[in-house]
Amino acid sequence: MPINLISDAWIPVLDKAGQRRIITPWQMADDSLLRPDWPRADLNIACLELLIGLVYLADPPANPPDWQARLVPDPDRLRERLAAFGSAFNLTGAGPLFLQDLEPLVGEANPADMLFIDSAGANTAKNNADLMVHRGRYSALEPALAAMALYAFQAHAPSGGAGNRTSMRGGGPLLTLVDPGLGLWPLIWANQPHGKPGEMRDLPWMQATRVSDQGMQTMPPASGPFGTEAFFGMPRRLRLVEEQGRVTGVIQRPYGTSYALWMHPLTPYYRQKAGQEALPMHPRAGLFGYRHWLGVLAEKPGNEGLRERALVLKLWDQRRRVMCVDGSVQVAGWAMDNMKPRDFTHSVQPVVALEPEANDMLVGLVEAAEQAALALRAALEPVLAGGAAREGEREAFYIATEAAFRARFADLKVGLAPQQVAKDWLKALKSQALAQFDALAMPGLDLRETDAVKRIVQARGQLVGSFVGFGAYGDKIFGALLMEKPLVQKGKAA
Repeated sequence: MPINLISDAWIPVLDKAGQRRIITPWQMADDSLLRPDWPRADLNIACLELLIGLVYLADPPANPPDWQARLVPDPDRLRERLAAFGSAFNLTGAGPLFLQDLEPLVGEANPADMLFIDSAGANTAKNNADLMVHRGRYSALEPALAAMALYAFQAHAPSGGAGNRTSMRGGGPLLTLVDPGLGLWPLIWANQPHGKPGEMRDLPWMQATRVSDQGMQTMPPASGPFGTEAFFGMPRRLRLVEEQGRVTGVIQRPYGTSYALWMHPLTPYYRQKAGQEALPMHPRAGLFGYRHWLGVLAEKPGNEGLRERALVLKLWDQRRRVMCVDGSVQVAGWAMDNMKPRDFTHSVQPVVALEPEANDMLVGLVEAAEQAALALRAALEPVLAGGAAREGEREAFYIATEAAFRARFADLKVGLAPQQVAKDWLKALKSQALAQFDALAMPGLDLRETDAVKRIVQARGQLVGSFVGFGAYGDKIFGALLMEKPLVQKGKAA
C-alpha cells in the first residue's frame, strides 16, 4: 500500500517514558516525545532535519516575537498546515513523488541500499573493493526506512561519478543542531529559522527536474541565502522501484539540480578570503573536539566573516534566554574522502555563551593549543622520521588535552579571570607536550649516536622555549593568550 509521508504514521520515536511509537509528522508537537529512533545515527539526524524542514515549509515563525509566542506546541494547528502539502509527499505510486523525478525514469535499477552513503557503489562492488563501505546489506527496504534513507541521501549526497551532483552543501556537510534538552518539539522549534510558509512550487519534485547537463545552476531565492528548498534539495535524479509493498531498487540518472551560493541554516560556513563565496564546513574523520570549536560553536571576533556559525546557533544566542536554558549542540555529519565515507561524526557539545572578554580568551585557548601542537610536531622531527607519525602525535596531543580544555572552559563560564585561565592552560599545554616528547625521545637515548642525541636535546630545548615565549611558536602562543613574554637578558628569560 502506498505511503504518504504527511498523513501516515511512519516515523519511529522514543517518548520520555522510554516507549517506542510510530508517529505522523504533525505529532512531533506532542510534548511527551523525546527523539527519533531509527536504527542508524545518520538517519536520526536526517529525521530531525526533515521535521525542522516540514515546520519551516508549513508554519515557520515569522519573527522573534512570533517564535516566542508559539513556544507551546499546537498539534492541531500543525496538522492543518501540513495537510495542505499532503499531495506532494507520496513515496510511491502515480503522480509527483517525494524527492524523485517528476517523470518515471527508465533503466536498470541499482540495489536499494545505494540510498545509504556508506554502501558500495557499482564500481566498488564490481572491483571487490568494498572494505570500508558495504554492499548487499539491504536487498529491500520497508517504505518508511526507504523514505528516511532517500531524504538523508538527497540532503547529504556525496560525489558519485560523472553527472551525479552533490547536495547543496557538498558531500557530507557538517550539521549543528541546538538541543534545549527538553524533548523533541523544543529541539525542532529551537532550530526554526524565521520565514513565511512555503508553496507547492517550492518543492523541486513538483516540477520538471532542472537538468544540469549544460551547466545550469540553481541559485537561492532573491529574498535571502536560503529558502524552503534548502530543506528539500534534490541534487540526484532518482526513482524508487517498488515490489509487493517494499522498495527493491533505485533507478538513477545523472545531472540533477546543481545548487550554487545557498547557505543552509543548520550548517556552518567559511570563506577562503573576506568577500568570497561562503563554503559549507565538512567534518573531519575522528573525534570532534575543542580544536574544531572556532567557527562551529564559537565566534572569533573580527574575523571578517571567514568562519560563520550556522544561522540557528546565532538565533540561539537570544532564544536561550527566552527558554531559560543553555542546552547543548548536536554536531554531526559524514566525514568523506571524495566519494568514500570515512566515518559518521555525532557529538554532543556545549553551547558557548560567554561574556566578550571570556569569549576572546576562549578563542585564544584554541589558537594557543594549535601552536603548541605544531611546536610538538616540529620538535619530534629528530625522533620520528615519518611525517604521518608526527602528525599522529599532534592528534594525540589534542585528545590528551581535551579534559583540561573543558576545565578551562568551565572556569571561563563561572567568571574566573581570563589571565588566570590563560596561565593554567599554558601549564597544561607545556606538561602534555613535554610528556609526549619525553615518552618517545628518552627511552634508549644513551644508545643513540652523539649527533642524534645532540639534535634531540636541542629539539627539547626549543620545545621548552616555546612555552616561555621563545621562537615563532612561543611568540604565537603568548600572543593568543594575551600574555607578556618574559624579559630576556643575555639570552635567558629574566
